[in-house]
Amino acid sequence: MLEIQLNSFVRRIARANELKALIKASGAKLTRKGRSRNWQLQGEWPQFALIIELAETQNEPSWLWVITQLKSVKPKASPSDLIEIVRQNPTITLTQLMAKTDCTLIEGRQALDSLAFD
Repeated sequence: MLEIQLNSFVRRIARANELKALIKASGAKLTRKGRSRNWQLQGEWPQFALIIELAETQNEPSWLWVITQLKSVKPKASPSDLIEIVRQNPTITLTQLMAKTDCTLIEGRQALDSLAFD
C-alpha cells in the first residue's frame, strides 16, 4: 500500500470534486487528515497509474501537481521485471525500455544483454 500526503489539496487544484471522483473510481482512498486542509491518498500502484492516465486526459493545469506527486512514488522495476519485459517484446530498444520502466542505462543494458547471451 502506497501513501501520499497532499497538503492543501482542495486549495491547490481547480475542479477538486472531479478529481476526487476520478480517485474514487480508481479504487484508491482519499481521506482528510483530521480537520486540517491536508489530505492523504492511499492505494496500489495500478490505481495510481489509472489516476495519472485519467487526470492527464483532462488537461487541467492545476492537476499536474497531483500527477507529479503520484509519479514520484512509482515503484522501481526489478531486474527480473526488466528481463520479462524484454522477453515479451524482443524488438524493444534500450531507450524504449528506459522510458517505459524508468530504469537506468546500466540496468537496461543488463536486461538486454542477459537475453542476448542466453
